[in-house]
Amino acid sequence: MNHQISRLQPGLYFVATPIGTARDITLRALDVLASAEVIAAEDTRSMRRLLEIHGIKLGDRPLLSYHDHSGAKGREKLLALLAEGKSVAYGSEAGTPLIADPGYHLAREAMEAGHSVTSAPGPSAIITALTLAGLPTDAFFFAGFLPNAKGARRAALEAVREVPGTLVFYESPKRTGEMLRDAAMVLGGGRQAVICRELTKKFEEVRRGTLEELAAGIDGALKGEVVVLIDRAGASEVAEGDVEAALSEALENMSVRDAADSVAKAFGVNKRKIYQLALKLSKGS
Repeated sequence: MNHQISRLQPGLYFVATPIGTARDITLRALDVLASAEVIAAEDTRSMRRLLEIHGIKLGDRPLLSYHDHSGAKGREKLLALLAEGKSVAYGSEAGTPLIADPGYHLAREAMEAGHSVTSAPGPSAIITALTLAGLPTDAFFFAGFLPNAKGARRAALEAVREVPGTLVFYESPKRTGEMLRDAAMVLGGGRQAVICRELTKKFEEVRRGTLEELAAGIDGALKGEVVVLIDRAGASEVAEGDVEAALSEALENMSVRDAADSVAKAFGVNKRKIYQLALKLSKGS
């Protein structure tokens, strides 16, 4: 298939690249990669391979490296090309730029300089894991990588303990067991959790269970890329009196449905149960 399109407008184009299966890339992303005057990549070898797989010729276009260690000097080169009116496509090694991948400072400085910045969206390990985990997706919090040191890791887990949404972490396969044990201690071993490993790849695996069960099931290091998801705090960890008081207050200014929705999200509890309680309180008022 020929992905060549008309010349792109000058500007910076962030391109999401596959996290595993090479065919998980959008047609628009391929068009951008085929037409950009300059291609930059977190890993130029991975980008070159991706172009080859999809039959996109690099030709005499520059393929530049830009990653976490490139610093200001690397950004200056790309910003200079943008200032010349070039179209620059930037892709992560895998996934979406800026999402636990390089690109934030480049985006900010390009915007501040008045250049057009746009995205060719696509693969993300976070969204892929959420669709497979079987945990609530109405609200979630991506916490990135936890600190390596045990004390700092436990402190970081404590900081998100009451977040009213599914927690999502990237984790090293070597530290996943230790991370789960710390999470069980800080968040409670009974919380439901999921380990997603090697997403979209040949050996994709999804493990579900409580934090305690999953931690006990890991003996040594795992293999491949890992995403850990942890359910929000359960209703059993919330005082019923606090929920009822919050509902009563909400019902003073909201409908039963809106009050139930607001309180359920705030406490991270089952919406249906809260709605029934709201109905009861509204009838008793």
